Amino acid sequence: MNDKQTLIPEQPGTEAVNLRHLRAWVTVVDEGSVTAGARRLGVSQPALSQQLRALEEFFGNRLLERLRRGVQPTPLGRALLGDARGALAAADRLTRQARTIAGFDVGVLEVATLPTLVDSMLIDPLRRWQEEHPQVAIQLHEFALQATMNESVAMGIGDLAIGVRPPNWSGPVVSLGWEQFVVVLPPNDPLAGGGGPVALRELADRNWILYEPSQGLADYVATACALAGFRPRKAVLTSQVQAAVRLAAAGLGAVLVPSANVPEELAHTARTLDPPVAWELTVFARSTLSAPAAAFVELLSNRPAPSVPAHAVVLPGG
Repeated sequence: MNDKQTLIPEQPGTEAVNLRHLRAWVTVVDEGSVTAGARRLGVSQPALSQQLRALEEFFGNRLLERLRRGVQPTPLGRALLGDARGALAAADRLTRQARTIAGFDVGVLEVATLPTLVDSMLIDPLRRWQEEHPQVAIQLHEFALQATMNESVAMGIGDLAIGVRPPNWSGPVVSLGWEQFVVVLPPNDPLAGGGGPVALRELADRNWILYEPSQGLADYVATACALAGFRPRKAVLTSQVQAAVRLAAAGLGAVLVPSANVPEELAHTARTLDPPVAWELTVFARSTLSAPAAAFVELLSNRPAPSVPAHAVVLPGG
């Protein structure tokens, strides 16, 4: 047997993308300028420019277009940007998993979710996590739109996500139970203060507190009202769920809201719906849950998990 090692020469164009250069480019895109990108990364502007040139040489074309005020991706850059973000997220996730493969270690657990759910269901689990695992911080990635969160998690953002059950999801999904929507009516509304459910179609002629399109609940409210046969008449537009409830309680219009987002002191103003309007809350991930992610799911699973109401109108998950 020959003692000499056989060296396989590198083939032109087969070298791997440098993740440091890739991160530099994505940061510049996010910041909108090389100067701001250098400041965020803590490197000099010439050094950052050199990394960007190296990446463009690797791809054989320009990735950034220099404008009078800042930069923007070229058509090639826009085509590659999503995969670049996914590659960086995957690299970060691999690093975290390597540290936690045998258990917990000092690090960060990244949780993607909706702002609505932070207020309604994550405060207590986050508090308990801090008490039980102080060495592992939680980083929340809050997405206004469920569909955007689904796409980002599929590309590798976050160790787990908490939201409405995503359609046709290939990774693990854990059900956290169902949540009903309720309607909060102004105090002077003829249907306010009643004890039983109210049909959503009976409220077709009301003024409504609606959510801005950038607030993910806007699509859910529009869907529920459309299924009830009407388009809600806008009285006030807001991006804040808590503000919407208080505006309704102050007499400015009706509002449709997840039941857990109604403050306890205003619970008497809320009425359930007939048929019920509900969504299924879940934990989902791109791949197998790490040990810390599984431990966080366990905390979430300790809360009551209501079943789907009979004859419910089920809202889609993006």
